[in-house]
This record gives sequence, C-alpha cells and structure tokens, in this order.
Amino acid sequence: MPTAPRSTTPAPAPLPPAAPSLTERRKAETQLEIARAAAALFAERGSAVTADDIARSAGVALRTFYRYFRTKEDAVAPLLAVGVRQWLADLRRTAAEAEAAGRSVRDVLERAARQALTPSDERAAEALRWTRGLLRAMRDDPALRAVWHRVHHDSEEALIPVLAGLTDGGPAEVRLAAAAANTAMRVAVETWAAEGEGDGEGEAGDPAELVGRGMRALTAGLSGLDRRRTAERHA
Repeated sequence: MPTAPRSTTPAPAPLPPAAPSLTERRKAETQLEIARAAAALFAERGSAVTADDIARSAGVALRTFYRYFRTKEDAVAPLLAVGVRQWLADLRRTAAEAEAAGRSVRDVLERAARQALTPSDERAAEALRWTRGLLRAMRDDPALRAVWHRVHHDSEEALIPVLAGLTDGGPAEVRLAAAAANTAMRVAVETWAAEGEGDGEGEAGDPAELVGRGMRALTAGLSGLDRRRTAERHA
C-alpha cells in the first residue's frame, strides 16, 4: 500500500500541557472539598451517610453534588486519587534523583512508596486517617469497595508508562511490576486500616513499613527492576 512521503524535517517538540483554567481549578477544588466531607462522614457513620448529608457538610446544594458525582460513594474518589497522583509524582522525582546515584528501579519504587505513606504535614496525616476510616466503612459497603478498587485499577494503569520509562524489562515485566507495586500499596494500607488504632510504633502502626516489606516480597522475581533503562532503548 502506498504511503505519503515522509518529511525529513525534524518534528517540532511537543508543547507543554496548558495550565488548567480558573474554572477547571475551581471545579477540582469543589470536588475535593466534597470528597473530604464524604470521607469524614463515611468514616464516622458508615453506609448510613446520604448524598444530602455530604452536600450539607460540604456547603453545597444537593443538585451541585449530583453535578459532580453520580452516587454518594463516587464522592470519595477524588480524595483517593490525590494519593495516587502524589505517589506517581514522588516516583518520578525519586527516579530522577536516583539516576545520578545509580540506584535500581526496585529501590526507587520502595522509596517512593514509603514516602507516599509517610505524611509530610498534618493535612496529609488527616487524609491518611480518612482513608483508614473509609476502609473500615467498606467492610459493609460493596459500592464503596468498588470505588476503592477502581481507583487502584487506574493507579496500576498510570504506573505502566512511568515504569516503562525507567526499567529495562519488557512489556510483560513492566505490567507485572506495576501490578506488584500497586498491590503492595493497597495491601499495606488495607492491613494498616484493619489493625487497631495503634500507637504509631512498629510495623502494625506504620503503613510505610508494611509497604516496604510488601514491595520487596512482590517484586523479588522481577529482574528487570534491577536494571535502569539504557540510553539506547530511550532512543
């Protein structure tokens, strides 16, 4: 089949993504405020919470709530997704720092996961506590559990291109690495949430310790994580 002639002129570099508009930023802020209210209420009351309760707590009209979310359970997704985005950002930053130090991708993954589950300020600590409350409420709420698993599925998909740019492994190994890393994060937080309140000491009171152990166990057989991607394969 004939094809169009290819230009020898180098393609221009892609433009950086446009910054979100003021309207988009306000929409995202409103969604997150509703998500925080929903998480706090679910953690306190469980599945008895209604969409009207969440709207009142967030200071928005019920019709505004339904403009953003289809169900009351969907309202917690933006808060959970913030943690996912933070983890990916930590992973990219840790990877850039590790390249000069010659650390393996396995080490980068564990460091980023530990950092994501180690709150840097009170707001981050509060978000982690809300997540624990949500996970406890999920035991008796299949719809809430479905949101949690959907967020983690999206997290795994988002990890794949990040890891593909770091590891020398093939496509199957990259997908396995993404699945292993995502599972380590999920199991660490779920295990921590299932434990008692704890005193913050030892493994049971520290999700960062749990994720470190889980990451090492689940990625042990993935040899591609011991090698960084070479310059030749980047080309």
